[in-house]
Amino acid sequence: MSDVMKIYCENLGEYVDIEGGESLLELAGRLGPRLGMEPICARVNNKTEPLQYRVFAPKQVDFLTRFDRSGERVYIRSLCMMLYRALRTVMPEAGLRIEHSIAGGYYCRLFSRENGGYVAVRPAQIEALKSEMRALRSRDIPFERKERLTRDIIEKFRAEGLDDKVELLETVHELYTTYYRLDGVIDSYYGALAPSTGCLGVFDLLPYQEGFLLMGFDRDDPSRPAAERDQRKMYEAFNENQRFDRIVGIGNVGQLNKAVEEGRSSLLINVAEALHDKQIAAIADRIAEAYRRGGARVVLIAGPSSSGKTTFTKRLAIYLMTNLLEPEMISLDNYFVNRDQTPRDETGDYDYESLYALDLKQFNADLTALLRGEEVKMPTYNFETGTRLYKGDTLRLGPSSLLLMEGIHGLNPELTASIPEKMKYRVYVSALTTLSIDDHNWIPTTDNRLLRRIIRDHKYRGASAIDTLPRWPSVRRGEEKWIFPYQENADSMFNSSLLFELGVMKDYGEAILREVPNDAPEYAEAYRLRRFLGYFAPIGEKSIPPTSLLREFLGGSSFRY
Repeated sequence: MSDVMKIYCENLGEYVDIEGGESLLELAGRLGPRLGMEPICARVNNKTEPLQYRVFAPKQVDFLTRFDRSGERVYIRSLCMMLYRALRTVMPEAGLRIEHSIAGGYYCRLFSRENGGYVAVRPAQIEALKSEMRALRSRDIPFERKERLTRDIIEKFRAEGLDDKVELLETVHELYTTYYRLDGVIDSYYGALAPSTGCLGVFDLLPYQEGFLLMGFDRDDPSRPAAERDQRKMYEAFNENQRFDRIVGIGNVGQLNKAVEEGRSSLLINVAEALHDKQIAAIADRIAEAYRRGGARVVLIAGPSSSGKTTFTKRLAIYLMTNLLEPEMISLDNYFVNRDQTPRDETGDYDYESLYALDLKQFNADLTALLRGEEVKMPTYNFETGTRLYKGDTLRLGPSSLLLMEGIHGLNPELTASIPEKMKYRVYVSALTTLSIDDHNWIPTTDNRLLRRIIRDHKYRGASAIDTLPRWPSVRRGEEKWIFPYQENADSMFNSSLLFELGVMKDYGEAILREVPNDAPEYAEAYRLRRFLGYFAPIGEKSIPPTSLLREFLGGSSFRY
């Protein structure tokens, strides 16, 4: 070979010769069986890149399959473009909106390219789309990656009627933009795509509500598509906030950025905070009504990490007091078993996410006694020694009292097995991000929560992003096991996301993420999140009230934590 250089292949643990300008796809083909995998993308110097990436200098390369989290994102994005290409054949008059992840898949709706109104989707049309996607897969068409001046891409997207992408690019102010072409159709995705449609062997389209679900592969059995899960209450929570987004005219990042440029950010903050107030007040009213009918003596508040459960609980207590009730708060953390009895996870570490890290027997005994009107000695937990202590604190419920308990297991029936169902009211809190980057690129709710956690850990715990990022996969596994299966048990759902929050978190998050060094394994995720935040115009925090849920993460709250 001419102009030969060497790259270090992490998968093989050795240096490999490569010709300048050779693509990672070509390299993977040359390495063949030695790789022992079918890569879909790669990490190059700890940044996720498509296999179309060409190497012109020595690099460190780690090939990834679709089973890696980064690889799975590549797989799903590629399915989205294949779906869009299929739609242009089957229903060229329709546009596509991929709104959010729900029910085990990705919720898609079609709209009229002429007037923007939503189009009802018939089962026969879904089958036609699925058939066309299968045909595209069989043809093994390459996803062509291109980079051009942004002003030229804006004109290309404008000609294609992709006004949402035009809005975004006009507000991001990047000189160059990357886009993809598939079988003559162009689109943009904010991350790498697969090398070709032949890599996308497993998918499905299922009718759902007013649209349909795009299903990727099942993580437990990757040879089959993921199955639909029942999340009707979650769907309604998303729907309510999307109606609000339409009223204020902010459905994607381009529209948000324009509102900031036009000086409307303070108004957006005030309106979004008012919506939170209204929703929390409505939940408090429903709890009060249930209480007066003889129920709802125990209010259980659950949700995943960084969903804002603590601030929600404190604000809910205030609204319950306006309903002439006396809320008493109990921390589930005080019922941890002693450390020598704490279960271990698969890595051998203490599993504080497990339901069985709690003393369920004592907890239920205390709850039952409180509901009988008895005085109960209340425990505290010493995290330094890993032991439960009794310091003389007691609690007795009065005639207008109810218990508020916040914790990840609140919706799990086993937590309060001894308490009659009538006496319980369950609330699920999560940051269900309804804002999209554009019509084909949604904002994962997990990214929103992860950024909240990175900022909070840095501010209150002195932790860097390099401390928080490695723990996140374990947190997510705990959520999948202990929280998400019980979401639909909720009597009320509260969406803690705020339309403006990613613009406010932009400067905070970017500064913390920039501290992750390039040679750290966490750099790939830090870089991805920085690139994501780069789409947002910065929003100042001075208009955010001290009672805002976002203050739990940014600081400046009037609540004590």
